[in-house]
Amino acid sequence: MDIETTGRNGNKRIYQRAGPSQAVHDRPNAKVCFHWQAGKCNRFPCPYLHSEPPQHADGGGGAKRVAGGDQRGFHSQGLVWRNPNSNNGNTGAPARWGKGRGGGTVGSARPQRKAQDKICNYFIGGSCSYGENCRFLHSWFLSDSISLLTPLQGHQNVITGIALPAGSDKLYTGSKDESVRIWDCQTGQCVGVINLGGEVGCMISEGPWIFVGIPNSIKAWNTQTATELSLSGPTGQVYAMTVGNEMLFTGSQDGRILAWKFSAVGNCFEPAASLVGHRLPVITLVVGAMRLYSGSMDHTIRVWDLSTLQCIQTLTDHTAAVMSVLCWDQFLLSCSLDHTVKVWVATESGSLEVTYTHTEEHGALTLCGMHDAQAKPILFASCNDNIIRLYDLPSFNERGKIYSKEEVRAIQVGPGGLFFTGDGSGEIKVWKWLTNEAMAA
Repeated sequence: MDIETTGRNGNKRIYQRAGPSQAVHDRPNAKVCFHWQAGKCNRFPCPYLHSEPPQHADGGGGAKRVAGGDQRGFHSQGLVWRNPNSNNGNTGAPARWGKGRGGGTVGSARPQRKAQDKICNYFIGGSCSYGENCRFLHSWFLSDSISLLTPLQGHQNVITGIALPAGSDKLYTGSKDESVRIWDCQTGQCVGVINLGGEVGCMISEGPWIFVGIPNSIKAWNTQTATELSLSGPTGQVYAMTVGNEMLFTGSQDGRILAWKFSAVGNCFEPAASLVGHRLPVITLVVGAMRLYSGSMDHTIRVWDLSTLQCIQTLTDHTAAVMSVLCWDQFLLSCSLDHTVKVWVATESGSLEVTYTHTEEHGALTLCGMHDAQAKPILFASCNDNIIRLYDLPSFNERGKIYSKEEVRAIQVGPGGLFFTGDGSGEIKVWKWLTNEAMAA
């Protein structure tokens, strides 16, 4: 494996804080708009500040800093990077999916968001001339529960995978620019680039292993032993991978799912089975409750028994490509380009049926489940309008939004309240859930 190391200053750190332009900070005597604070200002332009007052160097009398906004790198003190996939099981089974919508967030007193909140497209492009007087949002997110720590820039194309191997202090990101970048978790610097000679279709980690799907092959390497393997067998691009029952499953462009078993004797992965059934590319895979779930461009989800590797059910409720599947407790969640997120539950006979359908205005691309700082379950749903929507579960009340330059296809949970998003422009953003103390500050 050839790794190109970057210089100490090869990737400049960029710290971004959502807020007013520098011109506003230059008005030391300006007052904060009372109506803006109440969320009701309709003056344009408004003569008063639509932001917190500027910070004082001594830390007194000024606005409090955004939590995490001045952190170096994105290392969480006292924590060791570990495989986040081991924490995907969630406690407390939701009983009433979609109930209580429109009545505020369950279990909290968060204020309702303004319906007209819309991000400024010129702000996205970095060229808004209105600055503080712009009537649209100048922020990468709309939520009082998260903080943007830093962007990681270097990739030149769509981010298709983010991995955190166990026992490593490195973050790995894969892209359609045919490279995997390695980031130091202490400094946020890119410390290496692996050129693969083919677009990265997906990337996952399991224990110390990293698996990267490229056209007609899977690259695997162990970050602890430096073992490097190349698995041949897939036809076309590898779009999805998952691990379950001590096997690696890969979904590829020809509609097949290949299974690989690790052999400790030969320190290699041996082909175990080829699962045939999908008519079009398999683009999402997940394992849960001794089942493998596969979503495809053929609009179906297939359910496979992990012990027999036989298909035991085909779900046909979606009317467009199934982009992402997610296991949450005893539920299966799926999203599609048909603008829906569906929640499936097993009946007494063992078959899956839709128990709730959530409708989006745009096609849904990626689902990710995680807990906030208060251990409440949150669903992330990325859509092709370049927005990730955060939903409280099981109510599906909207919790907030994350905006991106282009659509997000990679979301990864990290330790210590961290999570990562990667968009179509090649940018990765590092986020952190805010604790009650930080939210009140």
